[in-house]
Amino acid sequence: QLQLVESGGGSVQPGGSLRLSCAASGVTLAYYEMGWFRQAPGKEREGISCISSSGRTTKYVDSVKGRFTISRDNAKNTVYLQMNSLKPEDTAVYFCLAGGWSGRTTDQGMCVMTEHYWGQGTQVTVSS
Repeated sequence: QLQLVESGGGSVQPGGSLRLSCAASGVTLAYYEMGWFRQAPGKEREGISCISSSGRTTKYVDSVKGRFTISRDNAKNTVYLQMNSLKPEDTAVYFCLAGGWSGRTTDQGMCVMTEHYWGQGTQVTVSS
């Protein structure tokens, strides 16, 4: 059964850190570019970071650049998002996406990806 499962979310105080994981079963993530997206209450889902299939190329939107780091371990079939210096505005449900990327980016710097497989999401809440 094909599945992407995010984990690592939770509640943290401003300035804290979390590490999200996106683990795959039934699909080999090494064949895909991967993206992390988030959706805050009442807002549209936004892409925040992406990584090429090899891991050599990463992209970030300005709002998370310098604070978040995307990485992947293809041997473990897992993609990560290390989130540091968290802010209340980072509160959202975070999703991973396995897809394709032609090299185009949005005006915000996120990969323009084709959508193949989504995870179910993990909640991140940043609050004092």
